[in-house]
Amino acid sequence: MPTITLPDGAQRQFDGPVSGADLAADISKSLSKKAIAWKVDGEVTDLDEKVDRDVTAAIVTRDDEDGLELIRHDAAHLLAQAVQGLFPDTQVTIGPVIEDGFFYDFAREEPFSTEDFEAIERKMQELVDADLPTRKEVWPRDEAIAKFKEQGEHYKAEIISDLPEGEEIKVYHHGDWYDLCRGPHLPSTKHIGKAFKLMKVAGAYWRGDHRNAVLHRIYGTAWSHEKQLKLHLHRIEEAEKRDHRKLGKEMDLFHLQDEAQGSVFWHPNGYTIWVALEAYIRRKLNKDGYEEVKTPQLIDARLWEKSGHWGKYSQNMFVVPDDVPDTVSDGATFDPEAKLMALKPMNCPAHVQIFNQGIKSYRDLPLRMAEFGCCHRNEPHGALHGIMRVRQFTQDDAHIFCRWDQIAEETKKFCALASSVYHDLGFEDVRIALATRPEQRIGTDEEWDRMEKVLGDALAEAGLEYEILGGEGAFYAPKLEYHLRDAIGRSWQCGTLQLDPLLPERLDASFIDEDGSKQRPVMLHRAILGSMERFIGMLIENHAGRMPLWLAPVQAVVATITSEADGYAAEATQKLVDAGLRTESDLRNEKINYKVREHSNAKVPAILVCGGREAEEGTVSIRRLGSKENRTISLEQAIQELTQEATPPDLR
Repeated sequence: MPTITLPDGAQRQFDGPVSGADLAADISKSLSKKAIAWKVDGEVTDLDEKVDRDVTAAIVTRDDEDGLELIRHDAAHLLAQAVQGLFPDTQVTIGPVIEDGFFYDFAREEPFSTEDFEAIERKMQELVDADLPTRKEVWPRDEAIAKFKEQGEHYKAEIISDLPEGEEIKVYHHGDWYDLCRGPHLPSTKHIGKAFKLMKVAGAYWRGDHRNAVLHRIYGTAWSHEKQLKLHLHRIEEAEKRDHRKLGKEMDLFHLQDEAQGSVFWHPNGYTIWVALEAYIRRKLNKDGYEEVKTPQLIDARLWEKSGHWGKYSQNMFVVPDDVPDTVSDGATFDPEAKLMALKPMNCPAHVQIFNQGIKSYRDLPLRMAEFGCCHRNEPHGALHGIMRVRQFTQDDAHIFCRWDQIAEETKKFCALASSVYHDLGFEDVRIALATRPEQRIGTDEEWDRMEKVLGDALAEAGLEYEILGGEGAFYAPKLEYHLRDAIGRSWQCGTLQLDPLLPERLDASFIDEDGSKQRPVMLHRAILGSMERFIGMLIENHAGRMPLWLAPVQAVVATITSEADGYAAEATQKLVDAGLRTESDLRNEKINYKVREHSNAKVPAILVCGGREAEEGTVSIRRLGSKENRTISLEQAIQELTQEATPPDLR
């Protein structure tokens, strides 16, 4: 006689084994119609799956997050079913859910193209309309292998062969078509709906191994409702327009080239943004009590061994021998017994070295140490992406050395600083997450309880809402993460605060406590922007290149209508420059509409147009980026308005 406890605490009893469909019908007829699965003791399972014990349970509908996951999972099966219906010579392999959608890898001699999408999508819609019922079976291992081999599905047979002995071999039927899958799945194909779209094709090695066959991958997106699909497609369209690589070229900000894979060549316009942003952050840090330092790029491997990074991270470091021949000539070699050096992939061990110089007292803590530290990580070529994912990057890095009783206050202080920075930089939708103990970790449960409580209490005292990311902390301590939502709804993980009692121990950092005893400080790793390169890329995309005036590389252009205004334009340009505005003049013998269009495409925030009348009256016709209207105002008023707007937010 199982008792089912619902999310609101209510309980329902049944005379015998009960399925999700039974429970939904018992709750209400309307819920029964909406039910697509149910969650038993926290695990989503098929709606017709029965239990005969006491459990906590909830009904899953299309509008739930778990429901969307199921829709995408079934959409992957729907894609495979449609492809095999249209192209019978195709073998299916794997088709997982991914962020915003799904993909399926196919084995076929002839690759797919986007021209095939229309026919495949039409077939998928037909299968939805057919309302094919879903049915699960559990097959004996040998029988399953033989069955798939008989069908020519050798990849499926290989997957089953590699599964652990004793694992259930689940096969899901959608009508007459079936696939090997752990499940769960929707009750029938109609529940998938038609809010899906195939997006792109790509090649993929079987099981990610370059020694294996190349498969043909089709990506798709799927949503609960058509409106969500349209919104997603609009975001993709907007993202393409805002792509920082495209805008970086149009605005002459930076470039990348094969001879320096993963490193950025900053042009004057782009580096102007960098310098303005770095100066802003430096002022914020100075005001908040940070001391800025600079540490070496190249550090002996012995320090990385001592810190623990060498064993876990050396494959991602750029390593060089500490022995250069006196004369470089044919046959010159490095000494294989030479010490090894590595370009630093992070700044923390070097900061501990500065902390360790001299004796520290409890009165010296907290000590906040900041560095715009240039780091190198040997990222795979395929992972590099514009200036968002690079090999050489600079962090707005800092480490706070403090006592245990100071962690809460330092956490609150950091949160206030991070929030103010994100607000100043135009990010209003900010989400905080507390990443807790992972499965593989060091330390006792009591120590983790203490660390997680300290961070959670600090957030609560600061009046900040946060969510728990279970199991996503570092192996040695929990951490806070800041997630920023941009203008088109994408989420970016940026700032972090990471509690670390381990590194001070490994690198023998200590302070003298009030009672004269030697104690270990706790180290708080923290960053707000993270990588300067990545954050500038985010800013470019968030603002679609239309940077706030204080960050814009060129803040104003003075453009002439006729050559008779050249002298006045030069005078106006100089006054703007003297007021501290980054200003250029455009005296070319071109039509004014051409000039305005060109500077607008370059995302110049303010264009000051002047002709004969403006020269006589001491005025300018000002046009702001994104507006079709011109305002005629005095040059002095224009300078005053622009100067005020161009003042960095922390100086206003």
